[in-house]
Amino acid sequence: MKKITIAIDGYSSCGKSTMAKDLARRIGYVYVDTGAMYRAVTLFALRNGLFNADGSVNIEKLEHQMPNIAVSFQFNQATQKPDTYLNGELVEKEIRSLEVSNHVSLIAAVPFVREAMVEQQQAIGQEGGIVMDGRDIGTTVFPNAELKIFVTASAEVRAQRRYDELVAKGMPEPYEEILKNVQERDYLDTHREVSPLRQADDALLLDNSTMTIEEQNEWLMEKFRAKSEA
Repeated sequence: MKKITIAIDGYSSCGKSTMAKDLARRIGYVYVDTGAMYRAVTLFALRNGLFNADGSVNIEKLEHQMPNIAVSFQFNQATQKPDTYLNGELVEKEIRSLEVSNHVSLIAAVPFVREAMVEQQQAIGQEGGIVMDGRDIGTTVFPNAELKIFVTASAEVRAQRRYDELVAKGMPEPYEEILKNVQERDYLDTHREVSPLRQADDALLLDNSTMTIEEQNEWLMEKFRAKSEA
C-alpha cells in the first residue's frame, strides 16, 4: 500500500484537527496542524505588541520579527497527540484562546507569514505519508495531494462545538461571542487576497453537521482505502 498525502481543508471549528489527528493515528501517518502554526504566530504577535491600536497588524514590525518565530511539534505520550511549541515553549493551551481566535485570520492573511509557513509545511510533507489540515492545503500547499477533503458544517453547530471545547478546557466564553467569531472568520478566510479558503476542484466534500464521530471516521477510512489501494 503506497503512502499518500492527505489534505484536509475547511471552515474553522469543523473538527478538522481532531479528525486529521485521529486518521493519522489509525493509519500510522504523520499529522501536521497548520492552523496551530498560524495560531502560534498570532500568539507571538499578541505578546510582542505587533497589532496596532485599531486591531490591524503592524506589518513592518511583524516582518522584522518573523526570523525570530519558530513553530514546532512534539508528540505528547499522555494524549497521544502532537503539542504545539513556539520557540521551544509549549503553547498548546494558549493558542486555543478566544483572543488568539479573534486575531488569527488577520495574521494568516499576511503574504510573508503564509509564505514562511507554507515552506515549512511543504518541507515536512515532501516524503508523503502525512495528514495535514488547514485552509489552503489542497489548493496551495499540496495541490497534487492524492486525497483532498473539504469540511463544512453550519456556523451554529461549529460555534457550539467551540463553546463545548472551551468549557472542557476551563476557558468558557459566551456562545454569542463565539458564534460572531466563527462568522467573522468565515468571511475573512474566504475573502483574503492570498490563498483564500475554497474547495479544490478535486476535493471531496464532507458536511459533518449531523454526523457522529464514528460515522465521520468510517467515511474518512473508506476514502483513504480507495485512494491508497488504487
